Amino acid sequence: MVVSTRLILCWIELTAVSFPQKLRVSISMELEGVTNVRPADDDYEYFFTVMCSSCREVHPKTDEHEISGSKGSANFVWRCTNCKKEHSASFLPSAPKSKSTAPLPYSSSSQFSSFVTLDCRGLEFTEFHLRRGKWVCEGEDSGKAFQIDWDELAQEGEERWDDYDEDKGETVGVSELKSKVERA
Repeated sequence: MVVSTRLILCWIELTAVSFPQKLRVSISMELEGVTNVRPADDDYEYFFTVMCSSCREVHPKTDEHEISGSKGSANFVWRCTNCKKEHSASFLPSAPKSKSTAPLPYSSSSQFSSFVTLDCRGLEFTEFHLRRGKWVCEGEDSGKAFQIDWDELAQEGEERWDDYDEDKGETVGVSELKSKVERA
């Protein structure tokens, strides 16, 4: 009985510590006549469901705060409303041997492809909400630029984007959007 008590105490101490972890967000889409699907600009706002690694509470909303008592910086700083601990996440280069933290464009239809990589401290992103914000893509053969506004489409009750590539004379579209978050 004493051994199990020690194990429980060790487990409690370990779960209270914020270990850094790398998470990879991968995306999948069904592409029709388009390629190079990506956020429209560098100021794209990412929407995640966040879970506190300390108390395991899942938070649907994000509250941002400055990092208190730290000289470091992060792309996302958040305080858990349940346990009051402060946590952070930063973007890492998504491609090997790259220094760029920009999201990787999506080009291969129906297969999961790495999108962004994150260094998380004290939190986990459990879900990436892909159908948000403004995105762009290019005609597969024509190279014509297209704009996708997922927020506007959601207001209209649409779960897919369709357009017409006049240069190619074909209908183009993006549908079946999926995302997954996993350890990198």
